[in-house]
Amino acid sequence: MSDRYKPLLLVLSSPSGAGKTTLSKKIQQSDNTFKISVSHTTRQPRANEVDGVDYYFINKEKFEKLISTNSFYEYCKIFGNYYGTSKSSVNQITQKGLNVLFDIDWQGSKQLGKFKELNLVRIFILPPSKEELEKRLIERNQDDQESIKKRLLAYSEDIKHTKEYDHVIVNDNVEDCFKKIKKIISERIRS
Repeated sequence: MSDRYKPLLLVLSSPSGAGKTTLSKKIQQSDNTFKISVSHTTRQPRANEVDGVDYYFINKEKFEKLISTNSFYEYCKIFGNYYGTSKSSVNQITQKGLNVLFDIDWQGSKQLGKFKELNLVRIFILPPSKEELEKRLIERNQDDQESIKKRLLAYSEDIKHTKEYDHVIVNDNVEDCFKKIKKIISERIRS
């Protein structure tokens, strides 16, 4: 690795249920130079989630203290819970010369974009249709009907922000979408 190498910070955003978490895991599994940024959140863990692996689960007071000390690259409030990426967790990865993968929404991506020193590539993942998104949300069986309804309402707002991204990819097939992302990564790393 040359002295001039600057780790890549890859943002994947999408409406909830469009596949960004699956794609993030595929990228990390196929390329050991990528580490997924673990966000902080005030929401309760789901049954299969592990603190420090899926998220850092903290209370609202602690999160707000981190906000007040300017400890986040980005943070937002979604469905009543805070989510944020701490500068220290990202810096621990990049100081090892590794690339960082962010699984965040458009609000977080916009905030990250303000840090011009970051070697940032932003990709927005779209489902083939709103109907397909609803089907995926129901099939993944992680949310109640009310949450699914909220996520579908958020979809219309989410897709308004695709123009803020470097690339937009429709995820109608996970493998094809993954190949497109890998091509974007290899072109950016070579440049």
